[in-house]
Amino acid sequence: MLQVLSDALTAADSQRVTLLGLLDLSAAFDCVDHSLLLLRLQRNFGLVDTVLRWFTSFVCGRTEQISFDGHLSPVMPLLYGVPQGSVLRPLLLVVYTADLSRVVTQHGLSLHQYADDCQVYLSSTVNDAPTSVDRFARPLY
Repeated sequence: MLQVLSDALTAADSQRVTLLGLLDLSAAFDCVDHSLLLLRLQRNFGLVDTVLRWFTSFVCGRTEQISFDGHLSPVMPLLYGVPQGSVLRPLLLVVYTADLSRVVTQHGLSLHQYADDCQVYLSSTVNDAPTSVDRFARPLY
């Protein structure tokens, strides 16, 4: 967040305004698609063979069961998410969202990201602010 603040203050020193979008990814850890994560580990990061099989066994094949008021729910497979409490959890989310940085940069915006906290921002002159607001609000896909 200090980088974002520094960039905004530097822009202000040059009489520029900064538009900031805060992305709420608080539930992102629970929304990670296992097959897409594994595909990204393979294609984007070159993991193959034993290492890829290790990650597959780490995220796939997990189940959950809920206990409430002395009753147990049926055991259900977990098709999404990364294991809670794991030191790999933040890293796997960064791997999963790595393409976000590429997309944001292609659109001339800046991104600061740490685990599930994302800030997308853009600085412009005061005169160009209305155009920048339109550009900032446009979908990135």
